[in-house]
Amino acid sequence: MAFTDNVRDLSNSGGYQFEFRCERCGNGYRSAYQTDVVAKGSSLIKAAGRLFGGKVADLSYAAGSWAADRQTNSQAKDKALDAAVGEVRDAFRQCHGCGDWMCHEVCWNDAVGQCVRCSPKQAEELAQLQAEARRYQLRDQLRTTDLVGGTDLATPAVTQCPSCAAKVGGGKFCPECGERLAPSTACRECGAASTPGARFCAECGSPHV
Repeated sequence: MAFTDNVRDLSNSGGYQFEFRCERCGNGYRSAYQTDVVAKGSSLIKAAGRLFGGKVADLSYAAGSWAADRQTNSQAKDKALDAAVGEVRDAFRQCHGCGDWMCHEVCWNDAVGQCVRCSPKQAEELAQLQAEARRYQLRDQLRTTDLVGGTDLATPAVTQCPSCAAKVGGGKFCPECGERLAPSTACRECGAASTPGARFCAECGSPHV
């Protein structure tokens, strides 16, 4: 019997239905629901048993047990499964490379006669390889591209105003209080280089503002 490991039983007390899934993409194909006429008769007997009781109730119990067994293991269910397989067979192909059942619509390579996992379609494989190559080339190109041109890399980055503690996103002055963000590197009076953190110029004594 085909489709022994990718079939799901959706049958109920009134009939039979099965769902078959592609073993690569998972697409599902359901067979048409097959009403079990005999099971319907059993349901009528059970209904009569509940109504009349007595011997009819005993017959109803027996019919219920028989119907339950019929749903789990019976020639009727085997026939229903066989009919369902015939119904969906054209939607599947069994790959002789890996042995799996694949849907013909998405996962089958007609040109080779194998599934696309064993024999990928040339155009799809090429598109995937091109996408991978583009990613690698973009990464390599990005390494040699200057993304920080014009950025002052020597001045310490400031994210908070030292005066009012407001968050800042760059620039020389605080947008909230106007305080200078970057410390002055030279004395405004004499031009001498100043030491970071110094409050007065070491050369002329002028205060650093």
